[in-house]
This record gives sequence, C-alpha cells and structure tokens, in this order.
Amino acid sequence: MNKQMMRTAAGLAIPITIAVAVAFGVGAYIYSQHHFSTLVGSARESAISQGEVILEALEHQMLEKDQDLIRTMVSGFGGRADVESLEILDHEGVVWHSSDPGNVGTVISSESRTCRACHLLPPSQRASSQIVQTDDQSLLRVVLPLRNQEACQSCHDPAQGINGLLILDNDVGAMRASMDRDLRWMVAGSALLAFVLVGTVAGIVQVLVLRRLHRFERAARSIAEGDLDQRVPAAGSDTISWLGREFNSMADSVTGLLREVGHQRERLETVINSIDDGIVVLDPSRRIVAANTAFLERTGHDREEVLGCSCSHVAADSCSATDCPTLACLATGEPQARICSRNNDSDKLVWEEVHSSPVHGPGGEIAQVVEVWRDISARRAAEARLAESHRLASLGMLASGFSHEMSTPLGTVLTCLEGILREVQTGSDALPGSQGISDSATIAREQIMRCRGITQHFLRLSRGQPSPGEVVDLESVLDAVVRLVEPTSQARQVKVEIGSFSPTLKVRVNEADLQHALINLLLNSIEACGPDGRVTVDVEDQGGLKIRVTDNGRGIPPHELGRIFEPFVSLKKGGTGLGLFLALNFVRQWQGDIHVKSELGSGSAFEIVLPGISASDTLSVLS
Repeated sequence: MNKQMMRTAAGLAIPITIAVAVAFGVGAYIYSQHHFSTLVGSARESAISQGEVILEALEHQMLEKDQDLIRTMVSGFGGRADVESLEILDHEGVVWHSSDPGNVGTVISSESRTCRACHLLPPSQRASSQIVQTDDQSLLRVVLPLRNQEACQSCHDPAQGINGLLILDNDVGAMRASMDRDLRWMVAGSALLAFVLVGTVAGIVQVLVLRRLHRFERAARSIAEGDLDQRVPAAGSDTISWLGREFNSMADSVTGLLREVGHQRERLETVINSIDDGIVVLDPSRRIVAANTAFLERTGHDREEVLGCSCSHVAADSCSATDCPTLACLATGEPQARICSRNNDSDKLVWEEVHSSPVHGPGGEIAQVVEVWRDISARRAAEARLAESHRLASLGMLASGFSHEMSTPLGTVLTCLEGILREVQTGSDALPGSQGISDSATIAREQIMRCRGITQHFLRLSRGQPSPGEVVDLESVLDAVVRLVEPTSQARQVKVEIGSFSPTLKVRVNEADLQHALINLLLNSIEACGPDGRVTVDVEDQGGLKIRVTDNGRGIPPHELGRIFEPFVSLKKGGTGLGLFLALNFVRQWQGDIHVKSELGSGSAFEIVLPGISASDTLSVLS
C-alpha cells in the first residue's frame, strides 16, 4: 500500500478510534455512576432495614429497661464489617450507646461537619439517609428517630416528640473502591474492544474500500500517462461499483475528447508543416514553444533541440535584438513586420520577411507571439527585374535617340579616317611620320568602329533585337583588346598579361560585343590598380569557356558587389555606370554569365563564362 493509501487509512482509523474510545469511556462512566447509585441505594435500603430492626429491638429493650442487652446489641451490630459505627443519642445529642465505647457521653452538635449535610436542608427535605464525606472516607449515614410513644411517656416527657436518634454509619469507600476496580476493568476491556473494532473496521475498509479506490488511482495515472484504454472493474451494486461505472463513463468521454484533440492537433500540425513559410511560436521570454518543419529546415535544427531554447540562439544569423519584431510586438501589443537578409548554406543571399503577431491570454496579457518567416528572395528578384525593365525601357529610349544622333557624325569621321589611311598608304614613303600617322589612323578607325558597334548595340537593345553571333578566334579578340587598352595601361604603369591557352580556341559570340565586354573589364581592373599593378587574363576550356580577368588593385566593398552590374551605378568618379551593365547584357545574350569575387585591399577577379562551341560549329568554320 502506497503512502497515500496509508495516510487515508490513518485518517480514517484515528478519528474512528477516538470516537469509539470516547463513546466507550462515556458509556463506562455513565454505567459506573449508575452502578454506584444502585449500590448505594441497595446499601441504603439494607442500612435502613438494619436500623429499623435495631430500633425495634432497642425500643423493646428500653421498655424492659435492660441496658446491658442494649449495649450488647449496639456492640454486636456495630462490629459488622460494613458498619463503621452505631450510636444512640438522646434528644440533646448526648451519646447513650455507641459501638465505640469511647464516644459514650459525648455530645454531637448539629453544627458538626457530618451533621450539617442534613441540617442545612429544611426538615421537610431531610431524608433518612445521606452520603457524608469525612476527612478520609465516605459514609452512608442512616438516621432513625426514637419517637416518644405512649409506652415511653412513663419515663419521658410527653411534650417531647422524639426521645433520641439512632445513627448508623456504613463505610461506602470499599464499595467505591470495588466500583473503581470494575470501572478500570471496564475501561480496559472497552479500549481493547475499541482497538479490535477499529482494526476490524480498518481491515474491512482496506479490503472493501481503499483497495478498490486504489484501482481508481492506478487507472487515472495510466490514463494521464497515455494509456487511454485503462478502466476500473465496475462489477457489483454497491456505491464504489456505481462510482466505478461513473468513472469509466467519464474516462470514455475524456478519452474520446483526448483522441479528438489529438486528431485535431495532428491535422493542425500537418497543415502548419505543409506551409512553406517558417512558423514559430514564442513565449514572452522569446523561448520557442512550437515550430513547423519549414522553420526547422531553415535553422538546421531538430524539433527537440529548439523547443525551450531562445530564438536568439536558434536563429542567431538573422535575429537582431535591436530591431526584433517580437520584442517590438511584446512592447506595443501590435503586429510587427521586418525584412532581413542572411546567407544560406550555399552562401547565397536570402531575403526574408518576418511578421510577429501577439496571442492574448484570458486577462488581456500577451501569452505568446507567433512569428511567420517568409522567403521573399524571388519576389525581390522579380521586383528588381521589373525595376531593371523600367530602367532598360528608359535606357532604350535614350539609346535609340543617342545612337541615331551619333550614327551620322561617326560615319563622317570613319570616312575621313579611311581617306587618311588611303592617302598615307598611296603617298610617298619618304613622307616624314607616315608610319606613325598610319598607325594612329588605324587605331582611331578601330575605336570609331567600336563606337559604331556600341551605337548599333544600343539600337538593337532599344528594339529588343539580339546581337548576331558568329564563331570567332579568341586569340585575335584578346590581341585586339590588349592593343586597345595598352595606352591606358602604360599611362598608369600597370602591366597586362595574357596566360597561355590553345591558339585554335574559338567561341560563338558577336566579336565587337565580346571586345567591348573585355575592354570594360580590363579598363576597370587597370584603373583599380596603382603604379606597378598587374592585370592577368586567363582562359580555361573545360566544359565551357571561362575568361578570367584578375587584378591586385583596391578591391570592391562587400556591400557594393550586388550593385555593380546595375545601370548608372558606378564606383568611379565621373563614371557612367553603363560599362559592366552592357558587358553583362552582352554575355547573357550568348547564354553566358559574369561572376565576380573581390576582397577589399587585395584585388578582384571577374570571370566571363560562355558555353562551349559544338563540333558542328568547329567543322563549319574549318570548311
């Protein structure tokens, strides 16, 4: 039996024991008092009978005037074990005869302690017997009057009604001692009987009540631990059996409700876990109470790891205590929204929108806060593309007008340069400086052709027309690009180097656009380097063509890396912000891309990735 059952049994046994003991004690006391009264009554009747017998004998002997016989009778009756004393007094209280010869002749006053018990009462209320208490004992005193009858009036004054008194004292101490012994035995027997009764009752309660109630406890504990099919035996027609049936009915109802709640919870968890947005429930201390699968996948933790933990530890990469929506929600009681960014496992920038909503308790206080994390990277990218489309539309309109206006003067300048080249080439070889003029005119012609290519590209861009692609020799493209940027590199004392690669390597692009893209990358790298800087161009042909431009210049700040390809965004003083934008658009028209890595103070690396040329394209070029 467990402690609870022991305490219950003790709680029942102790008051029952006390009640039984008190009942037996009160009963024994009442019985003892009644028994004592009965004994005293019997003793009183016996004493009165003895006194009347003695009185009759005394009256007879007094008529005979035989004093010796009277003394003998008084001595004989007074010598009995139950008689304490026997005395005969005259009407003045003088002792004539006494069972104690030493009292003969003494006077007993009505004011004495033993006499006051009767004399305090009026004569009409005085009884013939009374219990009197002396210093050391209790006495049953019987007082019988010696009446002055006609036969006695020859010796006594006829005016007297009473000639004397017969006082018979019986000791009731032995009677009381016997009664006390009986009372003690009765109390002891009653106590023993009470313990036996209580033990019997405790055993019956243990078997018929507590043990059966213990089944209720085990069943309730099992149901609380999850065993919803646990029930108690309910056979029988007594109260506990009825209680068992009621308990089982209640358990059936509770079990049904718990199962329904479990099903609803599973459905709710299924719905929440099917949501792509991360959902987490926090308490006022920002500890995680619940979280769905999307949030767990976002944080990379298991459910058991995050429950009870602070969100600042679980989502430390995107949680900011200075701008936390949950803290603001707890402070204001209003829903909050924030937009934050983080790098995912692939080191890719991810944008997330966080909404925090309060859940109020019964008293209106904020009991919990629900956070919803939504990945808005695609939306922001779409917004960026839409903004870029608007910028491109504006740029197209500007480019269309600009290209149309520039086309005529560029054609005129190109015609003049070609005329100069013809004059130099057909003129006298002795003409001083003819070779230098020819070289400068050739470079100028190439730059004019580049400008015309740019204007034509802007026209195609404004009309939505792709650049025509053709298979070109990469070596000739790189040689032309290096020759065009050489004046700038020499002026800035920057060395430009081209790594080794196959001279037969070819690529399908628009040659002028590829030159434009490479010139922009090389010029940016040269301008980023200081004196004695170095710019290298490396080519790889493994599953696609990669042209990498690397410099040891000042590098690009991390917060600017995501914006350098946007139009009209320039990190150079006086720059237009169109060079990298056009280069990226050129490359993407050929299903390629441009990647960039940079470390502030250590330089940058731009990599043009182009699809490899097919075998059919190579054969067509060779043929």
